Amino acid sequence: MNREMMIENNKFDLRSLNKFASVMAQGNGYLGLRAAHEEDYAGQTRGLYVAGIYNKATANESSDLVNLPDVLAMKIEMDGEIFSLLTGEVLGFEQRLNLETGELVREILWKNKAGARFQLVFQRFAAKHHLHIIASKVTITSLDKNASLKIVSGISAQQTNFGRQHLIEESVRVFNEKIMQGVYKTTESGHLITLAAQNILPEGSVISFSSKNRELMSSIKKEIKINEPFVLEKIGSIYTSLDQVLEGDDPEHSARNALDESVQYGYQVLLNKTAGKWKQFWNQKRVKISSAHEFDQTAMDFALYHVEIMTPAHDERLSVGAKGLTGEGYKGHVFWDTEMFILPFHLFTEPETARKLLRYRYLHLQQAKEKAEQTGYAGALFPWESAFSGYEETPEYAAINIKTGKRQKVASAIAEHHIVADIAYAAVQYFQNTNDEVFMKKEGLALLKDTARFWISRAVEDHGMLSLKDVIGPDEYTEHIDNNAYTNYLAYYNVKQALFYMDWFGEYDEWLSVRGKDFLERLYLPKPNKNLVIPQDDTFLGKPEIDLSIYKENQGSQGILLDYSRQEVNEMQILKQADVVMLLYLFPNLFSKDIVEKNLHYYEERTIHDSSLSKAIHAIVAARCGFLETAYRFFQEACLIDLGPNPHSSDEGIHGASLGAIWLAAIFGFANAQMDEDMLSIDPKLPENWSEIVFPLVYKGSRLEIRLTHEQAEIIKLSGPEVEMKIKNKKHRLKNKIEVKFKDCFSECEVQE
Repeated sequence: MNREMMIENNKFDLRSLNKFASVMAQGNGYLGLRAAHEEDYAGQTRGLYVAGIYNKATANESSDLVNLPDVLAMKIEMDGEIFSLLTGEVLGFEQRLNLETGELVREILWKNKAGARFQLVFQRFAAKHHLHIIASKVTITSLDKNASLKIVSGISAQQTNFGRQHLIEESVRVFNEKIMQGVYKTTESGHLITLAAQNILPEGSVISFSSKNRELMSSIKKEIKINEPFVLEKIGSIYTSLDQVLEGDDPEHSARNALDESVQYGYQVLLNKTAGKWKQFWNQKRVKISSAHEFDQTAMDFALYHVEIMTPAHDERLSVGAKGLTGEGYKGHVFWDTEMFILPFHLFTEPETARKLLRYRYLHLQQAKEKAEQTGYAGALFPWESAFSGYEETPEYAAINIKTGKRQKVASAIAEHHIVADIAYAAVQYFQNTNDEVFMKKEGLALLKDTARFWISRAVEDHGMLSLKDVIGPDEYTEHIDNNAYTNYLAYYNVKQALFYMDWFGEYDEWLSVRGKDFLERLYLPKPNKNLVIPQDDTFLGKPEIDLSIYKENQGSQGILLDYSRQEVNEMQILKQADVVMLLYLFPNLFSKDIVEKNLHYYEERTIHDSSLSKAIHAIVAARCGFLETAYRFFQEACLIDLGPNPHSSDEGIHGASLGAIWLAAIFGFANAQMDEDMLSIDPKLPENWSEIVFPLVYKGSRLEIRLTHEQAEIIKLSGPEVEMKIKNKKHRLKNKIEVKFKDCFSECEVQE
């Protein structure tokens, strides 16, 4: 057992039930399964989600990622006493998620009220070899006496999204006194969902079935003997009408056929199959860190595990929600998180998946055009939050303010338009890495042209220049400002790249060409002032400052909003997250090193890091500046966002973008890999605690293995064409293998090829 690849919980605590249900969630990109306990507890959120299955509870609400019927809950009685960790005595408790195989195991030693001890072992996984299969297993051993056992389990459609019911029960059936099947339909979006499940019973078990109150249940009874384990396996399958479009067969037949096939194998064989797929994943994509702190490796493995299970790589109609498929936070919506924080991992390890994520945006280009037109602009305005339909899903109002009793209007959909350029940036990054001209000539160029049209139409005359007014940059504590540096520079890049690739592919658009050149000549780009500080926007540097130390000590809590209204926060030098620093991360060569250092220091002092997206980005920029102790501290703090001691940090799902950014910090920060002048560049900035990092990278069709220490770099080409690259600013041509030894960071390198 590889302890590095284990996420463990050795204490039953009601306060942290939902945190661990998210952190230890399982999935495969098609479905996500919260690690809720089989037995029920008040306040525990169970959850089964399928990518793309959204629904509106009412016409005036935005879409929810639907919490689907539960197939894993169990009501267990032993000698007539219902099993619960709140009764009797818990003599032993261990819960662990094996990242290496995707299996969740919970082991409990429990003494009932009568003093009899029982050993219970619960196991489960979401199959990686077959996206539609869930398997579970419970082993119960009576340690002191013979006992009567009763287990009730089945398919429960009593699940809701925080009280909102999204499903109509179409039919429930039992086939051949074995297979339980429930068919459901979403109330507004009309998706069909079929779940099928079957128990694999030990001999002598008695089973019966019943249906009531949106539950189809099996009741299993068995007399168990002392020290003879009772083993119950349960296999489930799930298909939806989205699959029917892809595969042709209806969900009911597909679910039963998949179940019939999988039941023949049983739990262990299915686990072996899925573990084999996970082994392939780790062999191809694992980042290996030799650190004085073992936690660094565990946190990296945890991040990559979740990025993998949150990404619907099977279907280009879908994208990645902010919480992946681990909970109902943000209603399962897709943000800029995907393009900026999650897509890069796929781009540099499995470019085809990055292509599919960009295709999701292309397939919803029409909806983005409609939003731009409705808002009075040209081109395409992508929604701040989107779901399956591609339309804007940002709620109009936030939660009710308990002090004022009023709701505040959510401004993101109205003004946080940088997502338009974020998508364009990701499309260019994809092409620069892959040279995929088929994609770029069609999807990429269409995205670039329509996003460029948007920015050109959005700019306004301002004393002979062009300004982008009334925007929100990445810093969401500063709303409705003019000329946000991040937004303006990204918009400039967006339009410049559109014109460049129009010329590349010989496409001419007179309006876009003429207006685009004027836009590039006259758009106001905030420049460093006499103190080398880049103004975050037109007014930020003139706002008052306050002591933020108390809020920086409680990062992520948004505690400042308990002391100040959002309007008051808006009028002070307070950042929620990286903004100018985010710009410096995306364009490392845009400003000189002294300007980057000055702005990193200036803005970090004023950043509370209330967004999970912030720490890892600061780690990258700090590492590139050579502030390695600071960078490493930011990296470790980013790793603790989900894995730290806060019992409620991840109640509504993991922080998907933050986990993607952990990979970014290691590769783009400490390994300091960049695409520099259409060439891969590596200039390592390893923390003192790391003696080595080994990671895979796919670049321009070549699969590389890169090994870095403080003294040398070793790059092996595993497949693909020769690669031209820079190591510590010196060019090399990689044919098969390069070894570069660093005498020190400032002298010439010794090279062996």
